[in-house]
Amino acid sequence: MKGLSSMTGFAAAAGSDWRWEARSVNHRGLDLRLRLPAGQDALEPLTRKAAQARLQRGSVTLELWFDQAEGQQCYRVNEAWLDELTAVAERRGGGGIAGLLGLRGVIEAADAEQGARDETALLATLEEALDGLVEVRRAEGRALAITLDAHLLAMKASARAARVHAAAQPGALQDRLAAAVASLDTALPEERLAQEIALLAAKADVREELDRLDAHLEAVSALLASGEAVGRRLDFLCQEIHREANTLGSKSATLELTRIVLDLKAAIEAFREQARNVE
Repeated sequence: MKGLSSMTGFAAAAGSDWRWEARSVNHRGLDLRLRLPAGQDALEPLTRKAAQARLQRGSVTLELWFDQAEGQQCYRVNEAWLDELTAVAERRGGGGIAGLLGLRGVIEAADAEQGARDETALLATLEEALDGLVEVRRAEGRALAITLDAHLLAMKASARAARVHAAAQPGALQDRLAAAVASLDTALPEERLAQEIALLAAKADVREELDRLDAHLEAVSALLASGEAVGRRLDFLCQEIHREANTLGSKSATLELTRIVLDLKAAIEAFREQARNVE
């Protein structure tokens, strides 16, 4: 089992005169951004394929650098772009080529040694950088798992406490209604009082909410133990758990249950904040 991975990290790998850098931050999906030197467009699909084989979520930037010896920088003319600009200039009354050469993209920096570099070697170095990024993300994921487990234990403890105190709600409601009736200085038939208490107890019954809450928390435990990319599913479960907590709070008839629900919500928010970093 490989364990959780985060979505943040940095790694690099170098060849004889080149260097790959791979960095990633949080993102809802997988967003790949490539920065390749001029003349290396053929690497783009291979670079994307290598990244997609290893990563499922995150905003990932992959950048390739070539070392250029001093005095060896070369330039080339983008003739297709120059021809297009010349045609536009002629349609609009002409213009000197000197002015066109100064426009961005007409003259480009070129790597004097790019033809001598082995594509296989470049890709091998890329894979080394990507593997390093994956390991960094896994290392951070292991630390995340410890924090998430702690917040999950806090949520489960609050759920258990809520179940214990929910059992006291009917008695609290009965005492509250009896006190309200007594303050009216009006006799109320015992049968009618029992009916009102039964109605209030039904409205304050939170057993279904507690059952669903327990089920969601067990689902979270299973996801954390799965070793898969579970970030999206954790986010969805956090929403469902928060919904049950809100319902518990709205049905609470005792201060103690209300306090427990507030503790539960705090643990949910802490868990969700960390879960947003999970791949």
